[in-house]
This record gives sequence, structure tokens and C-alpha cells, in this order.
Amino acid sequence: MDLDPLVLSRIQFAFVVSFHAIFPVFTIGLASYIALIYGLAFKTNNPKWERLGAFWTQVFAVVFGMGVVSGIVMSFQFGTNWSNFALATSNFLGPILSYEVVTAFFLEAAFLGVLLFGRGKVPNGVHFFAALMVSIGTFISSFWILSANSWMQTPAGVEMRDGFYHVVDWSAAIFNDSFWYRFTHMGLASFLTGGFVVAGVSAWFIIEKRDTELHRKALSMTLWLLLIIAPLQIFVGDMHGLNTLKHQPTKVAAMEANWETQKNVPLLLFAIPDQEAQKNHFEVGIPSMASLILTHEWDGEVPGIKEMPKELQPNVPIVFWSFRVMVAMGVLMVLFAITGLILRRNKAYARNRWFLQGLRLMSLAPFVAVLSGWFVTEVGRAPYLVYGQMTQAEALTPSLTGGMALFTLIGYIAVYACVFAAGAYYLTRVIRAGTEAAEQHDDEKHRAKRPLSAAEADFD
Repeated sequence: MDLDPLVLSRIQFAFVVSFHAIFPVFTIGLASYIALIYGLAFKTNNPKWERLGAFWTQVFAVVFGMGVVSGIVMSFQFGTNWSNFALATSNFLGPILSYEVVTAFFLEAAFLGVLLFGRGKVPNGVHFFAALMVSIGTFISSFWILSANSWMQTPAGVEMRDGFYHVVDWSAAIFNDSFWYRFTHMGLASFLTGGFVVAGVSAWFIIEKRDTELHRKALSMTLWLLLIIAPLQIFVGDMHGLNTLKHQPTKVAAMEANWETQKNVPLLLFAIPDQEAQKNHFEVGIPSMASLILTHEWDGEVPGIKEMPKELQPNVPIVFWSFRVMVAMGVLMVLFAITGLILRRNKAYARNRWFLQGLRLMSLAPFVAVLSGWFVTEVGRAPYLVYGQMTQAEALTPSLTGGMALFTLIGYIAVYACVFAAGAYYLTRVIRAGTEAAEQHDDEKHRAKRPLSAAEADFD
């Protein structure tokens, strides 16, 4: 059996990107939360905030390290598997990825050491500043990475000469037509991910009756955040969808499994897309709803997949179902955020066991949403790597063989399984140790024996 290097390279990159994506989307949101916690500690001089910040900083350190390691491997693949792409786009992607390292990674690395090891050794104001710089660094990093990805989706500011992309307008290339939609969408996704993880872990501590008041306070803050961010994400997602319809209509058609260009398109709740036959089986939908969502008109016209030749169509079943998984997770997040508001009275959100158990499970929902959203974005762009200009086949390394791609794919799976298992084991230990461990390592660990300060007494 012949091994197709293109198919194996796509699987390999999908695996590495999927493994990597779950870490930065968490650390971006968590870094902002940690900065907020240490800001409150600096303002109130309340050691309970310091203890909470120290606990989540340990979690952040592990996840940040795993994200860095997996991100380096991902960038290597541009040269090993997609060298034609790396060469052709080097005039743009080379500087962009370098800017990410210089402006973001160095900033994060420098202040992460102060954040991790400076507690009790530097003034509280300096420690808070370090947390703030790490948080800002994560957003700067996402800025450059999403600029690069958005440019691949909606290329602008360049011209092709002698097989190379030459930048003629850096502003147009960096701030391309889909950049702000993707950057905002991913930023909100990061806050949702960090928020639901913090909520889920806080709920677990409350159920276990460990440091209940501290984690109840953390849960309360997070639920307010989710109540704002979750509905806002749906609004931004709708704007992002309209932008995608304008620039990548075939991707949107695949998301809706709409084969023919037509009006009054139903919103399909269930269907089995048949790409070979170019039709759907067992459709269940809401009449005209897709037209309303995509065009804001009941009888709006939605482009069909058949507008694109078969060989240039994305994998419709993957795009169709990934989109529905992402939307389902988003709806669940909104429902839990609203439920938290309903349970605000008499602080029932911290006593309702069903709600707390649900939050534990919902800590996984943002990761599922992010991964399914990336599948929609990347699979929906196929067969192009630079949309409308360079196909994946053209971007592949000419000397790559199927055997080489298979060997490295198996290697990545084996190594990443070990990395993930080790990281999960350590995170489990950190969470089980809880905030009590942070208190034990505090320079003032015996302060619990003295009377409460005014700041501690006012904490609740």
C-alpha cells in the first residue's frame, strides 16, 4: 500500500496543532486571571488573594511549559513537511514569527521567573507587575500568531513574484480582512476557557469542602465574567461568520452543508452530508433560519458548495459536524452562565451540588469548542494553505515520502502521550494539594495563628 505523504502530513500537523492549541488558549485566559488576583492582593494586602494567586500560578507554569514545547515542534513542521510553503511565504511569515518571539516570548520568559519565584522575595507591587507583563505577553503572542493564520485565510498586502510572496503593504498584510474577527474571537475563547477551568476547579474544592470560602469567592468572580463573555462570544462569532461568508463562501456553505446556491436555506440541526453524491441524507432543520443568520434576511441567498469544483471543496462532513459541536458547547456555556446568575440569590450557586458538578464537567467544554472551531477553520480552508492561491499539495516538501511522514507521526503521538500524561499527573497533584500547599510555602505561613487583619476580615 502506498503511503500518501500529503495525507499523512495533514494528519500529523492536525495532531500537533490540536495538542498545542489547548494550552495557549488556556494560559491566555488564566494569565489575565492571575494578574487580577495579584492586583487584588496588592491593593488589599489580603494574604488570601496571594494564596489563590500562588495556586493558579503553579497550574499556569505547567500548562505554559507544555504549550511552549508543543509550539516549537509545530513551527519545525513548516520546514520538515511544508518547505515549499515556508520558502514561498518567508518574506512575510519569517518576520511575523520573529516578532512574536522578540515582543512576546522574551517578555513572558523574563517576567515568568519573577512571577514563579519572586513571591515573598520582591515587593508585592513588583510581583503584580510581573503577573501583568506575563498576561500582556500572552496577548501579544496571540496577536502575531493570529495575524499569520488570518493572512493565510485572507491573504493581503503581498504580491507573488518568481514563486515568492513579497510584502508590498505591511499594514494590509498584518491587519488583513479577517484578523480582528479572529483575534477577538480567540481572545474571548481564551477568557471562556480560563473562566470555566477556574469555575470547575473551584466547584470541586467547594464540593470537597476544602478552603470553601476562598474558592467560593473565586467562583463568584468567575461566574460574573462568564455571564458577560459567553453571550458576547456568540455575537462576535456571528460577525466572524459574516466575514467568512464574504471571503470564504465555500467554507460557510460546508458549515451549513448547503450544496446549491439558493434562498430560504434551512438551519440544519441534523444531516448526513454525502460528498460523493453532493447531497444530504436525513435532514432535520429549521426553515429559512440559515438564511436569516447568514444574511439577516428570511429569504437571503446562501452560496452552495457546488459553486466550487469537487476537487477544491473542503471535507464537508468534518466541517459540518465540527461547527455544530462548537455551537453546542457555546450554547451550554451561555446556559451555565445564566444559571449561575439565577442561583445568585442567597449564594445558592455555591450550595447546589448539581450545578457544581455540572461546572466540573463544563471545564472541558471550552477545549472541545476551541478544537472543533479550529477544525472548521483549517479543514474549511482545504485544499488551500494560502486561501485561493497555494494548495496544500503545492506547499508540501518535495523530498518527503509517506514512510518519513508516518514515522514522525508515530513518534509525535508517542512522545506527546508521555508529555500529556506527565503534565496531567503533575497538574492533578497541584490541584489536589490545593491552596493549602501555597499557604505552607508562604513566608508568613504561620499567620493563621494570629488574629485576622482588617483585609482578611473583609474578604468575604
